[in-house]
Amino acid sequence: MRGRQPWQTHRSRTLRANAPSAEKKLWSKLRNRQHGGHKFIRQLPVGPYFADFACRDVMLIVEIDGETHHTDQQVAHDRRRDAYLRDAGFRVIRFANSHVYDELEGVLRTIAEACAEQRGKTAK
Repeated sequence: MRGRQPWQTHRSRTLRANAPSAEKKLWSKLRNRQHGGHKFIRQLPVGPYFADFACRDVMLIVEIDGETHHTDQQVAHDRRRDAYLRDAGFRVIRFANSHVYDELEGVLRTIAEACAEQRGKTAK
């Protein structure tokens, strides 16, 4: 990973190797520019955080949330995290694991729409 600290590279690789099944399922549809020609990467370090999926061309981050994201403490953490990522210039969209499993086409459609919206913003 270009310009990253060795610990970030190691952490990104570990997160990719131990990805939850919902992330693996979505990655199978996003990888290799097969979703609208957008290049997504997994576990992009952004400051102290690691984005599940990121498309740097349109500054979009896609997060997949498991059951642990429903506690009050985790919701507060996710809000702080999203604020940090927005301040870094990214738009963040989130999906529950269940959406990836049960509504994958809808998730992909939402991602495509977000990419199109972001492309319009970055082109200005």
